[in-house]
Parts: sequence; C-alpha cells; structure tokens
Amino acid sequence: MKRILALAMTIAFLLAACGPSGGGGGTVRIGWAGSPDTLNVGAAVLTEAYTIFELVYDSIYELNLDGSFSLALAESVERSDDGLVYTYKLHKGVEFSDGKPLTAKDVKFTYDFYKAHEDFPYLNAYTAYIESTEAPDDYTVVVTLSEAIPNIESQLVYMYVLPEHIWAQYAEGAAATEFENVEMIGSGPFQMVEYKPNEFVHLKANKSHFLQPPKVDEVIFQTFESQDVLVQALKSGQVDMITEMPATAVESLKSDPNIKVVTGAPFAPGVSDIIFNQVSAENCPTDAGGLCTGHPALQDRNVRLALSHATDKQKLVDVILLGYGALGTTLIPDGLGMWYNNTIKDYSFDVAEANRILDEAGYKDSDGDGVREMPDGSRPLTFRLQWPSDSIDAPRMAEMLAEMWKEVGVATEPSAVDPDALTAACCPAFDFDIILWGWGSDPDPSLLLGVMTSAEISTGSSESGYSNPEYDALYDQQSTELDLQKRIAIVHQMQQIVFDDVVYIIPYYEQAIQAYRVDRFSGWLTDFPKVELSDTSSLVVIEAVK
Repeated sequence: MKRILALAMTIAFLLAACGPSGGGGGTVRIGWAGSPDTLNVGAAVLTEAYTIFELVYDSIYELNLDGSFSLALAESVERSDDGLVYTYKLHKGVEFSDGKPLTAKDVKFTYDFYKAHEDFPYLNAYTAYIESTEAPDDYTVVVTLSEAIPNIESQLVYMYVLPEHIWAQYAEGAAATEFENVEMIGSGPFQMVEYKPNEFVHLKANKSHFLQPPKVDEVIFQTFESQDVLVQALKSGQVDMITEMPATAVESLKSDPNIKVVTGAPFAPGVSDIIFNQVSAENCPTDAGGLCTGHPALQDRNVRLALSHATDKQKLVDVILLGYGALGTTLIPDGLGMWYNNTIKDYSFDVAEANRILDEAGYKDSDGDGVREMPDGSRPLTFRLQWPSDSIDAPRMAEMLAEMWKEVGVATEPSAVDPDALTAACCPAFDFDIILWGWGSDPDPSLLLGVMTSAEISTGSSESGYSNPEYDALYDQQSTELDLQKRIAIVHQMQQIVFDDVVYIIPYYEQAIQAYRVDRFSGWLTDFPKVELSDTSSLVVIEAVK
C-alpha cells in the first residue's frame, strides 16, 4: 500500500507550491498515483519507472509525440545494404551526471549488458537480433544484427545508455537486478536528487545537456494515495500537473479557469486487461519460482468464453471512463494504428449465451447457492480477483465485474494488492486467478505480441501462461518480416488467434486524460496526436509563468 507523506514533507511541498521556485526556471510538481517499482533499469516493470528513465538517461533514438523517431545520442547513422550493420556516430562532449564522458564504450557495455541478462523482464528482449556491438573509437558504435529487422528504432529507443564505470561491478549474476541504482548516474536532461518509494522522485535539470537542456530547474513527482486527493492537489496548487485522474473529475477541472484538461491518444497506447491465469501444469515454471495456484476452471476456454459473454464492456466504458475510451478486443491497442486488427468481431454481451456455455460444459450449481461448481464437484467457481492498489479504475471495475459475473454463477473474492507484491504473485509465480491491470505499448507491436509467447512464461513477461506453438511460430516470423504489408497481415493473424483462444478479456482502450495549471508553467505540448505531459518533450520546454 502507498504510504502517506510524513506531515513535515507534506507541509514542505505545500509551502513550496505557492509559486514556481528554484531561482529562475522554477520547480514543477507532478502528481501521480503510482511510483517506480525500482530504479534499476534492467529489473523495472512499472510504467512510472520508465517515465523516470526517459528523463535521466539518453538513448540512440528518441520517440516523438507524433509517433516518429529521431536520432538522440547519435548524430548520424549508416545502414549496410543488407540491413545487418548499423554504424552510429555519437555526439561529442556528452557527459554523465558525475562528470565522466559518455563514449561508444558505454553504449557497447550497455547493449552487451542487456543482452547477457535473460532475467531482465523487458530490455533483454530488445537485443534478440543484436549479434554484436562494437566501439572502434570513442564516438562510433557498430551494431551488427543476426537478421535484418524492420524496426531497429523501436528496439533501441528504450535501451538506456548506462555508465560502464558504475554498472560494470554489477554486470554479472544477481547483482544486475539487485543493484538499487539510487544515485541514477545518467546523461539525460534531468538528474536524480532524491527518491523515496511511494512518496516522491526529486530531479534537477541538467542545464548542460547536449541536445535539450530544460528551462525549469527541478521536477518533483509526488505520489498520492487516492484519486480524489490527486485531483484536489491540482485544484489547490499543491501540484502543477497530474498524469492521471478519474473521468468523473474531468468536468469539474474544466470549469476551473486556472486548469486545462488534455485528452487524446496516450503516448504509449494503453490497454486495460482482465488477466486469466491459464498456465498448465506442464508449463508451470517451477525453476523460476512458479507456484501455479490458479483456479483450474480458468484453463478451460469455455469458462473464459462465458465470462467474455457475461462482461458488458460498453457499460464499463460508460460508467468507469464516462465515455473516454473505446471497446477493446486484443492486447494490441487501437492506438497502434495499422497494427491493430479492427476486423475482429467481438463476443456479444449475452448473459443467456454465457449460461448456456457453462451449462453444456458441465459447470452446475448443484447446491443451489448461486455459485457453479467444477464438473467433478471439487470446488466452486469462486475466483480471486486482484488489482494493483494504485489503480484508479480497478476498484470500480472489480465491483461491476462481480455483479455481471454473478448472473452466470461465478463469484469473486476482490482485493487490492501492493503493485510490487502483485507483480511478484503474477509472473512467473502464477499465484493468482484473475488480475485487473494493463499495459503501455511500444510504438512497435513486438513487445505486446511477445507477452503471449511460450518463451516468456518463465521470464515474468507472460501474465497468463498462454502457450500456442502456432502463435509462437508466427511471432518469430513477424519479427524479421521486412515487407510491411506481409508483417501487418501476420500481426493481425496473431491477434485473431489469441482472441479466439480467449487469452484475455480486454474491456477497453482508455484515452489519456491529463491536466495542468495554466497559472504556473507555460509551454506544455498539447497540439500533437498523442498526449503525455510528463515526457521529456514537454518537461524540457515548459517555463514558469512570469
């Protein structure tokens, strides 16, 4: 559970929030409901951690708000005719926050480091086709691929360059994931000052950044214990911007002349998912700590299909999001444009059909208590229903799902769980029945497609334990398909397969809703196809209102 800030800290924030401070550029305060799970780049899972990484570290490429890529650490790139070798020339004079120079050797070390650790939940996957990385001189990086791929930019954009002189001593074994990295020595536009888990992240501007030095002096991300407190903090001026809010707060914030609400497609297109633990006994990753305690009924597609028919997605969108979202179908969100399969016909909301499916599959309510039992009578269809305690929407969704599923004889045991504890219970422990959570997507579909591959069951990336050899083969095929239209067709086929197998229920694709005070800082980037005010793009250009 999130801790409330100590009284002294709260008072300090309130006093400092009377106006932009810091002797010129000011201190911008951002409120959010979450907190990084770790500052270790290799081990991090939560979106909040990656928000901080984007500000503190640099990468070869940068993702822009219009979805395009541009070079960042590199000032130029040459690609070999066969698409296997990329030669990058780095900007000169780039320094880490401890004053040491960033060179091509740091890039080589970083890429080799990520590649060596299959236990990294995300970053290792980006190195799958990197055969070698070389640094022939301080400003040249040569990346050689094992196969030509269609998405080198999306593979390198989140591979944050680490200082070898700091991380080399943690490069091997358990130290790689156990290193807390509290000082966060990076080269990015912001530098770490202080981090208190579930309380705040305090950054200062790197005014000598080679590419985009911020105009503000400091940024403080403050964690709030509830959605109501988060909204009130913006209204009172305790914070200058909030990254999330309940849809119910939108109209009241819009009526405040000092606040502007921004809605639109998320920078990282989001997907909300209802996760079924369907890992089989033979696929339980016991060597990786798998407990695999999921309810056996969830391994039956009939049960998952019945729950899909019993879920009124439109009601969820209308009640929880107040219409600020689209009905979901697959883990690939509609915000990914051409990669999203919009031809999939969703399962209808049909309680009678759900009951028919369960009846025919042998799930009866033999004792008349309103809850069906397994066909062999061994246990009732009562599922643990969990969600991260920092989720704004999950509590209401859990309540509504319980009401909907009760109509088909399915009961739930709802509980909010600390995000770190839920991550540990989820993957690869598979110590759960159903979880309400979500994903932020890469600009390329490979990351989310990879979540559903058999290979990720033991790594912690697979939430569901789903395994399908046909799907696995198609995943490998799309990874190296250079013909765009052929790759799109494969990606669409994969989505149809997992939809037919009812791997998830995807209730909706949520719009981003963020808000900021117009009387504190100006220059927020809001006229782009995507919305993300906590991204580097806005935080390096905003400045205090005079």
